[in-house]
Amino acid sequence: MKRKWFYLLVITVFLVFSFGLLYAEKQEVGPEGKIIIFHAGSLSVPFEEMEKRFEAMHPDVDILREAAGSQKCARMITDVGKPCDIMASADYKVIDKLLIPDYAEWNVRFATNQLVLCYTDSSRYADEMNADNWYEILKRPGVVWGHSDPNLDPCGYRSLMVLQLSEKHYRKGGLYDALIANRPQANVRPKSVDLISLLQTGNMDYAWEYLSVAVQHGLNYVILPDEINLGNYQFDDLYDTAVVKVTGKEPDTFMDIRGQSVTYGVTLVKDGPNPDAAVMFLQYLLDPKGGLAVLKEMGQPPFVPARVPSEEMKGTLPARLQALVEVKN
Repeated sequence: MKRKWFYLLVITVFLVFSFGLLYAEKQEVGPEGKIIIFHAGSLSVPFEEMEKRFEAMHPDVDILREAAGSQKCARMITDVGKPCDIMASADYKVIDKLLIPDYAEWNVRFATNQLVLCYTDSSRYADEMNADNWYEILKRPGVVWGHSDPNLDPCGYRSLMVLQLSEKHYRKGGLYDALIANRPQANVRPKSVDLISLLQTGNMDYAWEYLSVAVQHGLNYVILPDEINLGNYQFDDLYDTAVVKVTGKEPDTFMDIRGQSVTYGVTLVKDGPNPDAAVMFLQYLLDPKGGLAVLKEMGQPPFVPARVPSEEMKGTLPARLQALVEVKN
């Protein structure tokens, strides 16, 4: 009898131990290690905040961010071969054109923005500047204004699109050429956020930036009509009439970028060094109570939920991201 109870006890302990192991295997292991993120300069402030909050939740994670113009970020992956887990672009089309299909499978659109003309109280003619005369002031001798490099940064080619659309909107023939004639090439910088220090130190009077960047850095800014600010998808047909030529995927090639409302995209880079942890960060980024809430706090409207253009693309997303994304063009 004692032997029978002994066997029952052994079997019970074995079963409890086995179920314990099975349960432990099902428990989610938290992310760990380094997550390398390349992102648009205009995302620097909100991504810095996301980094702090995510690392506080996951102490074993170290997020390494590198900010640059979105095209430059893509080329660091395609041309230079730098290790990267996540790429976030100020223009989702950069991911489509330069990364998919060789370096990424999918592209989630997660936020929007609009362009504004930024300045400070010390800018020349700051006391006169308004939404009706901005283009006249930019033409004045001695006024120093600039934008980012259209070959490296979407804000650069979007700035040129705004000028093209302004010529049509205000019915001022030759306005685009007149404005560019008063903007030396030296006033074109690699990414839009590079211009902020020039404004703040008084070395530049006016610069084209995203609205969120202007708000985050406490700059004065001019809000432009929706017909030209690239911030309202209802005017996409009009925006499409603005075209800027930029360098292409291969050396010595070029491609035309057509105007469209500002839309940010993010993707998981193929063969990244830490894909599991990267997907968990993307889950946080696309969470309406996580990264999307941070964007909203900092003056950048998120898409809630985030978007992909087709069911086919949604099906390629990691399982933990699919519930956070809707299919919408």
